[in-house]
Amino acid sequence: MKVGIVGMPNAGKSSLFSALTGAAAEAANYPFTTIEPNIAVVPVEDDRLTQVAELVKASKIVWDTIAFHDIAGLVAGASKGEGLGNKFLANIRETDALVHVVRAHQDDSIIHPEGRVDPLADISTIETELIYADLEQAERRYERVAKTAKSGDKHAIAEAAWLGRLIEALQSGQPARNVPPPDDAADAQVLLGSLTAKPVLFVANVDEGSSEVPPAIAEHAAAQGAQAVAVSARLESELGDLSDEEAAEMRADLGLAESGLQTVVRGAFALLELVAFFTAGEDKPAQCWHLRRGLSAWHAAGQIHSDIQKGFVRAEVVSWDALIKFGGYGGARENAALRLEGRDYVIQDGDVITVKFTP
Repeated sequence: MKVGIVGMPNAGKSSLFSALTGAAAEAANYPFTTIEPNIAVVPVEDDRLTQVAELVKASKIVWDTIAFHDIAGLVAGASKGEGLGNKFLANIRETDALVHVVRAHQDDSIIHPEGRVDPLADISTIETELIYADLEQAERRYERVAKTAKSGDKHAIAEAAWLGRLIEALQSGQPARNVPPPDDAADAQVLLGSLTAKPVLFVANVDEGSSEVPPAIAEHAAAQGAQAVAVSARLESELGDLSDEEAAEMRADLGLAESGLQTVVRGAFALLELVAFFTAGEDKPAQCWHLRRGLSAWHAAGQIHSDIQKGFVRAEVVSWDALIKFGGYGGARENAALRLEGRDYVIQDGDVITVKFTP
């Protein structure tokens, strides 16, 4: 999963990126310090798999990963090229979801490009530029598709009708996610590559010691059907210089239940409705995988390997907590917690599966 970190200059994007990834993203007290997008692939640790791996005596643990793209700050006029905006908008287009960092702290030593701290105004600036970029893209595609629709092509007719509705929505300031394409043009959104169709996690960059999302940001996120979390980018950056034990102690002193990484990753995964499933065996790697909620054991097999999916026969499935409770696969089988499931079984969060297949 590719997640783009966006926001106004000096909102705290690069500081958050450094804290999340441990990478040395360039950060300075002036706009446009990140010209090329920094990208870091981060392991997504899950304590459930740690327990499973220890129980079954796995050879090692292989974590799933999430790629964070630190994209340079957007400003008003970015859709028209201001602040090198077109280049940055292209970088956003390559991501699956957006983490929108919003400045909500009151540190006067950090310069705001517009000379004030106003989270909702900053959000509006970013959202407006993304909508303008989508509108230009949609109008261009509409011209092409409308010509094909005149020939009677049913898919083109459906897509053109949807694009017309989308253009009206964008002109009124609504994001593309509010206008999903019809079933007979289901791929239209993907072909268009709308920026405002991507799911969004708002990250309020709050003062040190705070863990609450400011009400104005929370209300805006809820109105957009988005998620919101609070993180102090400065604090997380400082904690990144400490040992794990020291960082945990400081978080405990501040009353913070989890790290900024855990907060943001949890929120990002919630955006895409992903569930985690595990594979593990004695002297074999214990591995974490993620799958869209509602997909089947057959799809899970494809995550593991395309050959396993092609030869799928059945899946042995047990929930991770049942596996722990009954002391392993043998105990789970004796207590009927280990089940045989077919290709249409819907994977549940925390399932441990073993796929049987024919080579």
